[in-house]
Amino acid sequence: MKVLVTGGCGFLGSHVAEYYHNDGDEVVVLDNMTRNELNRTGYNVPNVRKFNYDYLNEKGIKIIRGDVTSINDISDALQECDYIIHTAAQPSMTIAIEYPQIDFRTNVIGTLNLLEAARRMDIPMANCSSVHVYGNDINDNLIDGGTRFKRNPISISESDKIAQGTVTPLHASKLSAEFYVNAYIDTYGLKATNFRFSGMYGERQFGGEDHGWIANFIIRTLLKLPITVFGTDKQVRDVLHASDAVKAFSAFYNTQEAGTYNVGGGVSNILSIGECLSYINSLTGIEQDIQINPKRLGDLWYFVSDISKIKQALGWEPTVLPHEGIFNAVEWLDTHKEMLR
Repeated sequence: MKVLVTGGCGFLGSHVAEYYHNDGDEVVVLDNMTRNELNRTGYNVPNVRKFNYDYLNEKGIKIIRGDVTSINDISDALQECDYIIHTAAQPSMTIAIEYPQIDFRTNVIGTLNLLEAARRMDIPMANCSSVHVYGNDINDNLIDGGTRFKRNPISISESDKIAQGTVTPLHASKLSAEFYVNAYIDTYGLKATNFRFSGMYGERQFGGEDHGWIANFIIRTLLKLPITVFGTDKQVRDVLHASDAVKAFSAFYNTQEAGTYNVGGGVSNILSIGECLSYINSLTGIEQDIQINPKRLGDLWYFVSDISKIKQALGWEPTVLPHEGIFNAVEWLDTHKEMLR
């Protein structure tokens, strides 16, 4: 099988590309090598952005420098492909608010271009969405005075309301992309899926305040840099290790049950910011300089995925628990921390 991975030099995309390559499949990566979400990290951005490129290149994986907003670039990359895995995205709330046109072009036009290519070639496509599509109206009334869960049920399913609360450009672009995927499923019979990912983390993630919070906390702890928490450290997510996330794509290809699915850690992988910081501290033995700043517009403070739908339809469920996954991420980032300076 030949697989196209858009955004394949990013965090999730590089794990997807490696997974299929190790399985003996031919992999083509399409990536524009943008640096937007790294520019405010304070890391060595050229080193960081090039790391996954070099990692995949050394494995012999074909990498095309191109953009999902370019139909020509997509056509060049899609020659004789059997499956499109669309991980290329503008994932940051802050960047979406500051640069809504970039957000729209990447998340909406890019997704539509790939859907049209998938329709013409009659090949399945997986689109990476986000739990941000549900909105953030549950933030304040669920995080209160140390009470972790006041929601009943604790988890949120695909049938829950979407775009609730303060709507930002990121909500708009992610939902627009989902609607186009659903339109191609209903109108053209395309075998496609929206994966609403929650709290992904793992090795080769170089997170900052804009995106990738677990990696951001690990890196800033290891480098003894101040750590900023916005609003409260009682914010809660169900977290998902990259090694589990990539297996969802195979689960979809094998079944081709089109639709929209939550892809998260579920109730067995719930973690608050405070718990995460405390665990990183215990693993590293490094005192953390934690600063609490005012909350930010659009941030999602609480999310726990109900993953029963994907379990039933695709036979997928996560296996890596937070204590194991974060331990491995800390070890990996500790080994590579000097390249970040």
